[in-house]
Amino acid sequence: MSILDLDAPGRMVLMMGNEAIARGALEGGIQVAAGYPGTPSSEIVGSLAEVAKKMAIYVEWSVNEKVALEMAVSASMSGLRSITAMKQNGLDVASDYLLTLPITGANAGVVLVVCDDPSSHSSSTEQDSRAFSRIGDIPLFEPSTFQEAKDMTKYALELSEELKTIVMLRSVTRISHARGNVTLGNLPRLQRQAKFDTASSFLYAPVLPKHALAHEKLAKAKERFETAPFNGYEGPDRPDLMIISSGSGVVYSREAISLTGLEDRIGILKIGTTWPLPERFIAAHLPRAQNVLFVEEVDPFLESNVKEISADLILSLEIPPRVFYGKRSGHIPMVGEVSTDRVVDALKKVFGTPYVPRDAAYAKRVREMNKEIVPERSLGFCPGCPHRASLWSIKNALRVDDRDGFLTGDIGCYALARTASGFSLAKTHGAMGSGIGLACGFGQLHQFGFDQPVISICGDSTFFHAAMPALVNAQYNRSNFVMCILDNGTTAMTGLQTHPGVGLNAMGVPGPAVDIESICRSLGTQVEVNDPFDLRGTREILTRFFQEEGVKVLILKRKCALLRLKDESPPYKVHIDPKKCIGEDCGCNRICTRVFRCPGIVWDTEAKKSKIDEIICVGCGVCTDICPNSAIVKEEA
Repeated sequence: MSILDLDAPGRMVLMMGNEAIARGALEGGIQVAAGYPGTPSSEIVGSLAEVAKKMAIYVEWSVNEKVALEMAVSASMSGLRSITAMKQNGLDVASDYLLTLPITGANAGVVLVVCDDPSSHSSSTEQDSRAFSRIGDIPLFEPSTFQEAKDMTKYALELSEELKTIVMLRSVTRISHARGNVTLGNLPRLQRQAKFDTASSFLYAPVLPKHALAHEKLAKAKERFETAPFNGYEGPDRPDLMIISSGSGVVYSREAISLTGLEDRIGILKIGTTWPLPERFIAAHLPRAQNVLFVEEVDPFLESNVKEISADLILSLEIPPRVFYGKRSGHIPMVGEVSTDRVVDALKKVFGTPYVPRDAAYAKRVREMNKEIVPERSLGFCPGCPHRASLWSIKNALRVDDRDGFLTGDIGCYALARTASGFSLAKTHGAMGSGIGLACGFGQLHQFGFDQPVISICGDSTFFHAAMPALVNAQYNRSNFVMCILDNGTTAMTGLQTHPGVGLNAMGVPGPAVDIESICRSLGTQVEVNDPFDLRGTREILTRFFQEEGVKVLILKRKCALLRLKDESPPYKVHIDPKKCIGEDCGCNRICTRVFRCPGIVWDTEAKKSKIDEIICVGCGVCTDICPNSAIVKEEA
C-alpha cells in the first residue's frame, strides 16, 4: 500500500523528498503528470504512476523532457492542473519550449519540478537550474525540508493558476533522495472536466505585449512572495553574522550553528521563494547585521541577486555598506555540495575561532577501520549485464581492425564505457544522443584523411529520447560509422522504468511496442540484430561493418539482468576448475578479474586463483568465453 494516496489529513508519515513533492501535487489537485526518468527526479512521476488508477489521474513516461513539459502544459491549457518533473540535464532538453511559456501563458496550474544534482552523483554536470527562472521570468521555489517540498508544490500550483503562468520548483539530491517527517493535508475530491477554449490564445505573437504581460505576472509573484510562508528569520535580533540561505543550505546552516555553539551570535534569513526575490522582506532584514554569509548550492544565484538589492539600498543611503561572505569570497566552495562541515569551515574563517569536530586520534582510527572493513570498489556493471559483453566485443573488434578506432559514448548505464569496467573505450561523453551526433561528424571527415573506425553507442530508451534525429541526419548526409544500440528492454539506470519499446506505459497499461529495428530499417540503414552474449558473432559483425561504407546499425538485444532475474532463474551454474586455472602463472594476466571485471568473479588471495562468488553470480555464462585456458565452466542450472 502506498502512503502517497493515504487519505489521513494531519497524520505524520515518513517520506522521501520526491514522494513529498508527488503528495503535494496530489493535494494541489493535479490530474496529469509527465516526465522522463532522470536521477534524482525519477521517483516523482514514478510514485504518481503507482497511484494513478486509484486517484483517477493520468501519468506518463514521455519520450523526452521537452515532450513531457508539452504534455503537462496541454493539460493546463485544457483546464487541468498538472506537473512535470526532470533532472537538471533534462531541463536543458525542455528549455526551448519552457522559455516561451511565460510569453504564451497557461491556464490551470502547471508546475515544473527540476531536481539538480550538486557534486554530480549521477550526472554529467552539476548545473544550477535556477538560472532558467531568471532568464525566463518564471517564479521559483526552493524547499529546505520535506514538509516544505510538499507544501510548496501545492502552493506553486495555486500560484501558477492565479497568474496563468508556469512555476518552477527546484530540489536537489539531498532533498529528493533523503527522508523526513511530513504531515499530510487533504486530498481533493473534485475532478475537473478537460476543455480547451478555442477562443483563447496561447501563441507567442505578438511578442512585445506578451513579454510585458509576463513581467506583470512576475511582479505579482514578487508581491505574493513578500508574505509567503516559506520566508522567515530566526536567531538573535542583532546578530554578529546573518546567514542568508535557501534550499538544503538552510538545514546545514542550522546544524553548523548548533555544533559551533554560536546560536547567540548568528541568525538565518531563510528564502524559499528565490525568484523573484521578495525585495521588501529582504530590505527589512538586511540592517540586522553588518556581516552576511550566503549558503546555497551550486552557483551564487541567491548571493548575486541579494547583492543587487543591497547595492540599491546602499546607493540610496538606506543602509550602510555590508560585508558579504559566500562563494565569491571563497568561504563557500564554488563547486560540489554544501555540507554542515563546509558551513562550519566558513564560520571558522569569519569568526577566527577553532572548531575540532572530534579528537584527531579518533578520526585517524575511523579512517583506518574504514580501510579494514569497507572494501574498495570501483564503478562497475551488475553481474550478468549485457552491456559488459557488448563492450567486450567492441573492444576486441577494434583491436582486430587495428586502425585506432574508438567509441563515442552516451548517457546511461553504458556510460561506464569510459571507465575500466567498460574497458575505457568511450572517448567522448556528453548529453543523451550526443554519441551518435558526434559520430555523424566524425563520419564526414574522410576527405580530410580520417580513417579511424567510429562506433557510437546508445541504449533503447536513449534511442527514443534523443538518438533518432541524429540517425536521420547520418543517413540523410551519408555519414560513415557504426551505431550500436544496446537494447536491454528498460530504462535501467534510473530504476527500470518503461519506454516506448517495452509495450507498457508508466501506469502498467499494455500498449503497442515501438520496434527499434523497424524504425532503423525504415530510414534505409543497414541493420543487424544480435545477442550480446554471442561474443564471436558480435565481433564478426562489427569487423565486417568496419569495412563497409555508410551508416550501419547493430542492435545488441538482451534483457537487463536485474529485470530478467525478476521472472527467470539463472540459466547456468558457473564454477572455476581449480586444475585448469593456474592463476598468476597464466599468460592471461588475470584477464577475468583484472580486465573483464564481472563482480561475480573474484580473486582468491590465498589460493592465488580466481573463483566464482556464488552469491553474486547470476549464471549468465559469458565469462566461460573469455578465459583463454577454459578454466571457467558452465553447467545447466
